[in-house]
Amino acid sequence: MTYLRMSPGGNLNPRVGELVDAIRRLETELELELAKRRTELAFTVRGRVVEFEERILQRHRKIKTGLASYVLGSRPLLVISAPVIYAPLLAFVLLDALVTAYQLVCFPIYGIPRVRRHDYLIFDRYQLAFLNSIEKINCLYCSYANGLLAYVREIASRTEQYWCPIKHARRVITAHERYAGFVDYGDAENYHRELAQLRRQLQQEPSVPM
Repeated sequence: MTYLRMSPGGNLNPRVGELVDAIRRLETELELELAKRRTELAFTVRGRVVEFEERILQRHRKIKTGLASYVLGSRPLLVISAPVIYAPLLAFVLLDALVTAYQLVCFPIYGIPRVRRHDYLIFDRYQLAFLNSIEKINCLYCSYANGLLAYVREIASRTEQYWCPIKHARRVITAHERYAGFVDYGDAENYHRELAQLRRQLQQEPSVPM
């Protein structure tokens, strides 16, 4: 789980701090519940390898839908739409390359720790025995697209914290985790002081190998 990163400056009032602490506690409780569920489903994770008990694997193989049944049982419109679904893949790959190059070149200049790409792009659904090959390919694509966007969002949020850490006047839907610590909209008196503090805070984050 990830947590809100808060500024050490004065732009965070005590009530907001209490709410952030409550969110952290709830995220910790959620992770504990998810860990319990993993135990119930009888699998363990060793590095990038997921291992199920043999009895579970046998059950999964019996549940798997064969390729012919999967294709013939699909609505024609779903089959026809497949090229449209995969059309953005080229754009995703280009975005991946450009954003990775951006942080490799610019983050050292700004003194910002780089984002480790493989922390966000997680591919493990293909190890599920109850998925056929088409379902596994679909899962790989979804994992790449969503993981990539999370990776890009983290790079963008670090950039925003460095260059323009100001809250918007209007409510932001699903704001990134750094947003709550930004300078309040219209707080001209504290902007430059808070900007310097937020930059220092960002530069002090742990550096991770790529």
